[in-house]
Amino acid sequence: MSLKLRDKNQELQNLIIELDHKEQPIWKAVAKGLNRPRRVGFKMNLYRLEKLTEGKETIVVPGTVLGTGELSKSLTVAALKFSGGSKQKIEKAGGKCLEIDQLVKQHPDGKGVRLMG
Repeated sequence: MSLKLRDKNQELQNLIIELDHKEQPIWKAVAKGLNRPRRVGFKMNLYRLEKLTEGKETIVVPGTVLGTGELSKSLTVAALKFSGGSKQKIEKAGGKCLEIDQLVKQHPDGKGVRLMG
């Protein structure tokens, strides 16, 4: 698949290309989500994560995680960006915040990873 990269950020372009070259469908979907225009990019609030997930899940958000709401579940969340409040609340609930490339290294086959956005 030939991608037309929308963002001028070189690190983001490299991540999108790397993910698009993976064979697993989840990483291709994350690449597609990251390649959206910023005005329609994914934003996920903590209250949505609380509502839509169960504890001990690994979540990838191809966008930004915002700090609105509370989190009572221990989640591993990988995202392009985290607001300061969201990172603190995730870690306070016993979870971890990762960059997307770190999650790809931990789960190269994509098994056990849930895409939200």
